[in-house]
Amino acid sequence: MLDPHFVIIGAVISFIGGSRYAFNTLKGKTKPNRVTWLLWTVAPLVAFAAELDKGVGLQSLMTFMVGFMPLLVVIASFLNKNAVWKVSKFDLACGGLSILGMCLWFMTREGNIAIFFSIMADALAALPTIVKSYSYPNTESSSAFLTGAANAAITLLTIDRWTFPHYGFPLYILSVCTILFVLIQFKLGLLLKRQFAHATT
Repeated sequence: MLDPHFVIIGAVISFIGGSRYAFNTLKGKTKPNRVTWLLWTVAPLVAFAAELDKGVGLQSLMTFMVGFMPLLVVIASFLNKNAVWKVSKFDLACGGLSILGMCLWFMTREGNIAIFFSIMADALAALPTIVKSYSYPNTESSSAFLTGAANAAITLLTIDRWTFPHYGFPLYILSVCTILFVLIQFKLGLLLKRQFAHATT
């Protein structure tokens, strides 16, 4: 187990990756899906509040950073209107379900349930960007997801009490960031499409 203060190092790593994504958005190189990134701001901050309520402590810094960095990306997307990905009905549907998940938290107000619904809300918000990363990886930047995964992994290694409030959100973030990093970095969707097209010709 790592010293809990390593969480701070993870937060710094996440800040570097998130800042690079926001900078690429400002330049128009990256085109974030606003539905995803706006909800990625709200859902983790809900989970952060719930973690504090359950006494998680320093490990909750990871969850805070997971919500704070998307806020910078959203702001950057408004500063460069050419860097915005067109929102589809699928995006809006996922966003609506994500908001429903957050509403269920407000109805229950119980820490573990809040974290669970925040994870569900965050995952639903992630779906549009997962689909986009599969089909159009060149419109994304993998570094933010690599550093996000590193932040989550470091946080998990500092946990000494393996209860759901401590490991729930970091484990989810490690999973979703790894999926997005692989899709973008290795252009997995385009590779599979080429192989399918080659197999059918």
